Amino acid sequence: MPEICRFYGIIIRMYLIDREHPPRHIHIKYGDYEAVMELMNLNLIDGNLPKKCRQLVREWAEIHQDELIEMWDSQNFHPLQPLE
Repeated sequence: MPEICRFYGIIIRMYLIDREHPPRHIHIKYGDYEAVMELMNLNLIDGNLPKKCRQLVREWAEIHQDELIEMWDSQNFHPLQPLE
């Protein structure tokens, strides 16, 4: 599973499409927490994150939403800039 970004202890990954399922989404790991965020509406569809972590990931995903969707569709993974 390619790592897309890492910031504030949060790791964002995306699986290869042959191992995945709709809708388009990213996987988030933060300490012992794991969650899945859908890329169109940026809502969590699985798992749980602390509120502040969820807000940071949503802010980051809003900035990179188009790139993330393109990565999902093309399977051309590359690192994205973290939140600063």
